[in-house]
Order: sequence, then C-alpha cells, then structure tokens
Amino acid sequence: MIYRNYLEPLCQNAKEASKKLANLSTAVKNNVLFTVAELLVKHEKEILQENLKDLENARGQNLEAAKIERLTLNRKRIEEMAAGLKEVAALPDPIGEILQMQKRPNGMMVGQMTVPIGLIAIIFESRPNVTIDSASLCLKSGNGVILKGGSEALHSNQKLIGLFSEALKAYNIPEGAVTFINQNKREVTAELLKMDNFIDLVIPRGGEGLIKMVTETSRIPVIKHDKGLCHIYVDSEANLEMAMKIALNAKTQRPGTCNAMETLLIHQKSAPLLLPDLLDKLNQKGVEIRGCPETQKYGEFVKPANETDYHTEFLDLILSIKVVSSIEEAMIHIDKYGSCHTESIITESYSQGIRFINEVDASAVMINASTRLNDGYQFGLGAEIGISTSRIHARGPMGLKELTSKKFVVFGSGQIRE
Repeated sequence: MIYRNYLEPLCQNAKEASKKLANLSTAVKNNVLFTVAELLVKHEKEILQENLKDLENARGQNLEAAKIERLTLNRKRIEEMAAGLKEVAALPDPIGEILQMQKRPNGMMVGQMTVPIGLIAIIFESRPNVTIDSASLCLKSGNGVILKGGSEALHSNQKLIGLFSEALKAYNIPEGAVTFINQNKREVTAELLKMDNFIDLVIPRGGEGLIKMVTETSRIPVIKHDKGLCHIYVDSEANLEMAMKIALNAKTQRPGTCNAMETLLIHQKSAPLLLPDLLDKLNQKGVEIRGCPETQKYGEFVKPANETDYHTEFLDLILSIKVVSSIEEAMIHIDKYGSCHTESIITESYSQGIRFINEVDASAVMINASTRLNDGYQFGLGAEIGISTSRIHARGPMGLKELTSKKFVVFGSGQIRE
C-alpha cells in the first residue's frame, strides 16, 4: 500500500498533464525542445559530474562492462542528445493530421485523425540518453510520460529530468508532463504496472529479466523492446572488402548496444577468402571469437562455440561465428536463434538479397549494411523510444508516428441513420 500511496498522485498528475499536452501547439512543443537542447549544452559540466557518481557506484558494484559503457556520458553523447532534440523539433507534428477522408453515399465525410496515445510509462536500464529521447518524443507527440530508470543511472537521470522540467516550467506546462520515479525498488515497478486506470501503454527497455517481469506483471498493454541477437550473413557472392568493413563495424563500433552483431554467418565459399584476415583484425580489436570447427581452422585463438553461444546476446566484445553451406542454412540458423531484431546479408546477388528480405523475420532486415544502423536517428526519426520487437502497433525504431493512435472523425450535414 505504501508504494501505491506514493505512485497514485504522481500518476494522476501525469494523466492530467497529458490531457493538456494533447492540445499544445507545435510551436510551444518545439520551443521546449530547443530550450532543453540549450540547457544540456549549458549544463554539460554538471551533467558529467552527476554521471561520474553513477559510474563510481557502478564500478563499486562490479557492474558488467557493457552496462557501464551504456551508462557513460561524455561531451559527444551530450551533444548528440542536444542534436536529437533539435531533430525532433524539426520533424512534422503528427498530431491532428486527417487521414483517408472519404465521402460516403449519404454525403457525410469520414476520416481518421492522429491523436496521442495518452500517458506512457517507460521502464528502462542503464542509458541516461533514453531519458531525454523518451521525454522529447512523448512531448512532441502530445503524450505524457512516466520514466522509471534503473538505480545505476539515478544521479544522471535526476539531473536530466531537472533540466527538462526547467524548460517545461518556462512555457507554463505542468511538470507532471514528464514524471520521473526516483524509487528504485522492484515493488515500485510492480505497483506501477497495476496503474491501468491512469497509464495507457508501457514500454520496457532492458535485459531479458526486465522484459519478462514487465510482460508477466503488467495490467497495461506492453510494447516490448527486447534483446538484440543480431546476425550478419556473408553470402557466396559477397563483396569481401565490404563484408570486412561491415562486420568490424557491427561488432566493434559499440558492442554494448542491442543492434550490435552477435553472430556472423559465412558461406563456405567466402570463408577461406574472408576469415583469415577478418579473424586477425577482430583479434587485434580485442574481440573474443567463438567459432564452429570450420572457423577454428583459420585462427588458433578461436574458441569452440557451443549451443549456448548462439543463443546469447553478449553485449560485449565477444562474437560467435559459423560457416554455413547455403543461404537456406543461414536463414534456418537465424530463425532458430535470432530475436527478430536486426538481420543483414552481404551479397552482390539481387535475387539472394531480395530472398533474404522476404523470408527473414525481424524488425529490420538489411542488404549490405551494418546492423548498427537500425536506429531511429539513422532512419530519420529524429530519436527513438527504442526498437520494438513486438508485432502489433509498432515494430522497429519507434519515433513520433509510432507514439500516436487514431480516432475516426465525421463531418456531416444533418445525416441520420434510416
């Protein structure tokens, strides 16, 4: 009961604020976003000081390297957050758009209008940038948001929310429009997931444990942002120079993200031409390689891969590699082990590429591109709430349009039903 007494007034305030957000002008919403962008840059030093507290706590608790990497803020990441806010401000406002208007035989006009979902709860781990991305997208799409971050990012998140609240206050928008829950007990999260009389949608972002807990506990509709067990398949007709470049990028550019490659599949014709050099370069970059018996022939440092490795989202400089005999075997492997997140094929064959796109099931399927590109900013969405692996309502990077619903609107001139 103690947690309900804490959460209920917060949720009620957030719900009331969401109703006001739904009718804010585009100009006001954009001005708030520009103001937050300015505040992030202006208060960079203070943000980094708060982030340092979180990093020191994380290291003291022996948090795994991947989580520490996602937790870390620096000047570049703060500038990227500010740029993302400006990008969201520059996007068309989706609210109020009239779609598919048509005239019925009785003369009335029937269409659909895009409207906010309402109040969204976002439960996430590690990444402080999620705080800003989520708040900005929800504001622009007219939704109130309740943010429940992990305890490991508490100081960073409180500082970022404080800056966002400062911008809201400057434009007379209720602070409840962006609500931050600073209680870190699991019981608080469990109680939040029962607030279906206030909250319209829950979006969890994090590890398998968090996703499982939310989906099993919530009384509120959930859009999952599940793990990313991503593959790249190097076809028999691949451009090997391109394959080398993409594979290195997908694994090493930022291995702690959900769109990093976890398993590399290589056609047996391409393996002897690509693997010796690729394995050497991966080894130089500190990647631990776990390979099938065929892969082990090309590097004495390659450890044997087992069944568990192919099921694992490493989020680290660890890579599974398997040599396959055909595109069919590659797609069977992806179907068995993949998480329907991001899959890519490297090939010069149009027919193989189109077949891969048609037959592989994932939120994003790519030809000749790094899995790291499955991202809202890279796709032109400005920012993202996350990458949905659900099938209903939204799939892939969720931007402004994915945070809206629709209602039917009717323009009549006295029509009645006979």
